[in-house]
Amino acid sequence: MTLAHAFAADDYARYLVDIDHGHGHGGGGDGDGCGLTPKEEARRWRLHVDILAYTVAAHCMGGLVTAVGPEFDSVAVWIPPGKNLDGLWTHFRSGLWRLHFKLSAEGRRRYYDEILPLLHDTKAAVLGPRDADAWYLVYLGTKPGSQGRGYAARLLRDVMARADAENRPMYLESSSPANNAYYEKFGFRVQRDIYLQRGSAPVGLSIMVREPGGAVPTAARTTYQGTSSSLNSNEIVKKRRVGIKRLMGY
Repeated sequence: MTLAHAFAADDYARYLVDIDHGHGHGGGGDGDGCGLTPKEEARRWRLHVDILAYTVAAHCMGGLVTAVGPEFDSVAVWIPPGKNLDGLWTHFRSGLWRLHFKLSAEGRRRYYDEILPLLHDTKAAVLGPRDADAWYLVYLGTKPGSQGRGYAARLLRDVMARADAENRPMYLESSSPANNAYYEKFGFRVQRDIYLQRGSAPVGLSIMVREPGGAVPTAARTTYQGTSSSLNSNEIVKKRRVGIKRLMGY
């Protein structure tokens, strides 16, 4: 529940959750939580929790999850160099396959057709031949009541030391200017801005890279909007959908 509470109001984390029924791309807007019935609020919260729970479980199996604090007050979710979450067994055991059924039709379009391709292709474009060699920070969150105690910094520095020892870059997507400023203190620099476009307003993510030892990256900052359509990312999305069908026996 740590990440669910940490990202309870985060635009990116809510992008698959706050969708009005009947509203698709250009459909007039997403629900922002105002005027919702208690039942709908509870449904959206359960979906928010489930998405993050499945994500953490998948990274426990195929990546790395670290935590600190007496009540797991801060949690970091990583994909180490050379790892991925594309295995069928990982999707089955983690529960990620359930998203195909728990997300709305528009939610599935956002997840499979927009988020997955865009994040994959952006990472490949920014890191180039170093894509598979980077430490990828997927989530870093602290419970609201435990912030300001240095928990997140401890988790960051732990992997920073490993990345520096291995001479590897670190990569993340930041969902707010406040987070950008925080990560910059640890040597991360914004390389590119991307936007998710299917909601009532674009949801921006800043792509940040930390070079080994905190050296400043040389790439220029750029902006990209829209959904990626590269063959490689489409193959990954297709693989995940086929895996879900195989799990369900059709």
